[in-house]
Amino acid sequence: MRGPHNIWRLIRTGATLERTGAMQVVLDAFDAPAPLRFVARMLGLPFKFLGYKGDPSMPPATRALTALGPAYIKFGQVLSTRPDVVGDELAVQLRVLQDKLPPFSIEAAKAEFERELGMPVDQVFSEFSEPIAAASIAQVHRARLADTGQDVAVKVLRPGIEKAFRKDVDAFYLAARIVDIFAPSARRLRPMEVIEHFDGVVRGELDLRLESSAASEFAANTKNDDGFTLPPILWNLSSRRVMTLGWADGVPMGDNDAIDGAGHDRKLLSERVLKLFLLHALRDGYFHADMHQGNLKVAPNGDIIAYDFGIMGHIDEYTRRVYAEILFGFIRKDYTRVAEVHFEAGYVPSHMDVDEFARALRAVGEPIFGMDATQISMGRLLNYLFEVTERFGMETRTELILLQRTMVVVEGVARSLNPNINIWEAARPVVEDYISKSIGPKAVLSDLAKTARVLARFGPRLPAMVETALINQAGGPSHHRSGWSTASLLAAAMIGGLGGATAVAVIFSML
Repeated sequence: MRGPHNIWRLIRTGATLERTGAMQVVLDAFDAPAPLRFVARMLGLPFKFLGYKGDPSMPPATRALTALGPAYIKFGQVLSTRPDVVGDELAVQLRVLQDKLPPFSIEAAKAEFERELGMPVDQVFSEFSEPIAAASIAQVHRARLADTGQDVAVKVLRPGIEKAFRKDVDAFYLAARIVDIFAPSARRLRPMEVIEHFDGVVRGELDLRLESSAASEFAANTKNDDGFTLPPILWNLSSRRVMTLGWADGVPMGDNDAIDGAGHDRKLLSERVLKLFLLHALRDGYFHADMHQGNLKVAPNGDIIAYDFGIMGHIDEYTRRVYAEILFGFIRKDYTRVAEVHFEAGYVPSHMDVDEFARALRAVGEPIFGMDATQISMGRLLNYLFEVTERFGMETRTELILLQRTMVVVEGVARSLNPNINIWEAARPVVEDYISKSIGPKAVLSDLAKTARVLARFGPRLPAMVETALINQAGGPSHHRSGWSTASLLAAAMIGGLGGATAVAVIFSML
C-alpha cells in the first residue's frame, strides 16, 4: 500500500513547488534534462491549487520546504551542505531554513520521558519548564534535578516523528528512482546517493543516543582546549528518545549587545571561534558541523560553549594532512606545491599536467590575496578550489564539502563578532602547528611505529600472509614458491627482531 501513498506525497510536493514558484528554481539548480522537467511539472501542475503557499517573505525554495513540513525542512538543511549537488545559489537559499515549529505539549514531553526512562518526571525534577525551543525533530525543556539542584536541558523527540519521517523518506526514494528511469543523463546528480545520505543523517538524529555519543566523543577530544567548553551528558537520564545534558549558562553568540554588556572581548572571541574549529578539524578530524550562532554561547568567564551535536563532521588522518598542506601552500602562495599535493594524493588524475594545474590554482589564490583583509575568505577559497579541481577531473569528496560549508558558517560567526578579522592570519598558527607535527621526520617515525604495532598483532600469521600475497602477484603457486616462502619468513623474522620500522618498509617494497 505504500506505492499510492508515496505517489500522492510526490504530487503534493510538486503542487507546493508549483504554487510557491519553487519548481523552476529547483529544476534549474539541478540542471534537470527535459524528460525530468516534464515528469516533475506533470506531477504538480494539475494539483497546483492543493499546494501550500507558505510564507511569502521567504525565497521560493525555502518557502516550499517550510510549508511541506519537518522532513522536507531537514532535507533542505542537508542539501544546503551539498552545493556540489544543488549548486551554490540554491545552497545559500537553503542555509537560511529555520526548523522552528509549534511545540508539542509539556504533558506529551513528560509522558515521553517517563515511557523512555521508566521514572516519574516529578520525582526526577523539581522543576520542568514549558518548551524553550522547538525544532523539526525534537524540542528542549529546562529542568532542575530534584536530588542535586543542577539545572539541565532535556531534549525530547516529537511523538511519532520516526513514522512521519519514514513515510516522507520513502517518497524521496521513489522520486530518486523516477529520476533514474526518466532521465538517465541526470544520474550524474547521484539522486539515490543523495537520498541515502539524507536517510543516514536523519536516522542518526532520530536516535538521541547517537547524539549523546557524539557529544561525549567531542568532549573527550576538546577537554583541554582553552576557552572552549561543552555541557556534560547525563547518561542516566538519556535514551533513544530523550537526551539530558547540563544547562549552559551564557549569552547568545549572535547578540553583540549582550556580549559587550557582559564585558567580553569580541575581537578575541572572533579569532577563538575560528581557531577552535580549525583545531578540531585538523587535530582531531572530528568537528561540530553546525557551528552557527544559534548553537553557540559565551560563558560568564568568556569560554565559548557549543551545543546541539546532531551534525558532526569526520575527516580521516590522511585527508587532514592533505587538506593542511593545501591550506599551508596557499598561505605561502606556493601554488606548485599545492598542485603537487593534489597529484600525490591521487585527487587529480596523473595524466593531467601539474604545471597547468598550478597555474589554474594561482588564478584562484592571487585574486583572493589581493583583497582587503576584511574580504579574505577561506571558505570562498575552498569553493573556488573545488571548481578548479572538478575541471581537472577530481571527484567530489563529501567530507571536504561539509568542511567547506562549515568553514563558511564559522567565518560568518567570526565576522559578525569582528568585521575586520583577517581570516588567514588567525588561521596561520593553527595550520603551521599541525603541519609541524603531522608532516616531517617525527611524523614519519610515528607512522612507522603505528604500522609496526598493527603488523605485530599478526606476527604468527605473517609468513603465510606474505607468501600468499607474493604467490598471487607472481601468477600462481608454481612460480618461485620456495623463494617467496624464504622471503616471507625473512620478513616475519625482521618484524620480530627489529621492532617494525625497517621491516615494514621491506615488506611493503616486496609487495
